[in-house]
Amino acid sequence: MTKLFEPIKVGDITLKNHVVMAPLTRNRSPGAVPNDLNVEYYRQRATAGLIITEATAITPQGQGYADVPGLYTKEALDGWKRVTNAVHTAGGKIVVQMWHVGRISHTTLQPNGEKPVSSTNKVANSKTYLVNPDGTGSFAPTSQPRALEASELPGIVEDYRKAARAAIEAGFDGVEIHAANGYLIDQFLRSGINDRTDAYGGSIENRARFLFHVVDAITAEIGARRTGIRISPVTPSNDASDPDAQSVFTYVANGLARYDLAYIHIVEGATGGDRNYQQGDKPFDYKALRVAYEAAGGKASWMVNNGYDRQTAIDAVESGRADLVAFGKPFISNPDLVQRLKSNTPLTGPDQATFYGGGANGYIDYPTQEKAA
Repeated sequence: MTKLFEPIKVGDITLKNHVVMAPLTRNRSPGAVPNDLNVEYYRQRATAGLIITEATAITPQGQGYADVPGLYTKEALDGWKRVTNAVHTAGGKIVVQMWHVGRISHTTLQPNGEKPVSSTNKVANSKTYLVNPDGTGSFAPTSQPRALEASELPGIVEDYRKAARAAIEAGFDGVEIHAANGYLIDQFLRSGINDRTDAYGGSIENRARFLFHVVDAITAEIGARRTGIRISPVTPSNDASDPDAQSVFTYVANGLARYDLAYIHIVEGATGGDRNYQQGDKPFDYKALRVAYEAAGGKASWMVNNGYDRQTAIDAVESGRADLVAFGKPFISNPDLVQRLKSNTPLTGPDQATFYGGGANGYIDYPTQEKAA
């Protein structure tokens, strides 16, 4: 049997295989509360070595899309307890992806209709998902943000800390800090977004300061070995850009090596798109990033993501280039993806029309290989 399907220890979490279900926004938690559909959806996919939940807002201010779950109300946490219990009963492991969207939001989703917050007051060239009065969903341009005052940042760091504690109390095996795809932490990192002149802008060290404050708070609260982080060095998602991504993320990797993290989750290329996408003059060197991380003393498991199939996943793990491989869309339409990969069975393609919003259709009604037969 290939190494991809063997057990692995990731921080303090023991996984039954190296296959990870990537976070997938599905917009099926009205009121930001996980429900029966969410419980069944995650339970069905518990054969993954690790499930990373859909991005989950740490506060109402962190919300950016309609009907995505939260970590900030009793009702939401009770809903997540049902999810984690179902996954654990089915023999799986699950961590929650902790999300603050920053400027990728809309005033109708913000408390009291306020502006979204960010490192900048520049509007993102991006869209968010809203639910219309008739119940249908549609995409709309993001709203004008306001730049956070430096004095507000400790409060947001505290929000991350509280959400991490709440996640562990809700039964999660750990958390993943969402520092990718043009959301709040990434909005501080990227020179194409961050135009600040204070201690959180300008130099790479300053732009990474907020990220490390968040990592400090979460690891101190729940332990580094139950904490992962997701980065996406060159993705253009949500209007993210930086012409010197190699320098930025080498600095980030060196800093992350100080912590005994569970894993580093790398989106290679453009999220959900071209794996060879680059920003700046040179292709991003992912191998050099890992070399820099390990040279600085980093020991976390290395998770790769974006466009992997069975053979490339097997090759990545067998060669040692990666410890874990995350699959996104294939898990939507193949709840038994691990078994299909193991037996080299053809995969079912997803119905893109049902990705966002709706009910059971295109969410929990995809059959396993056994049921289809």
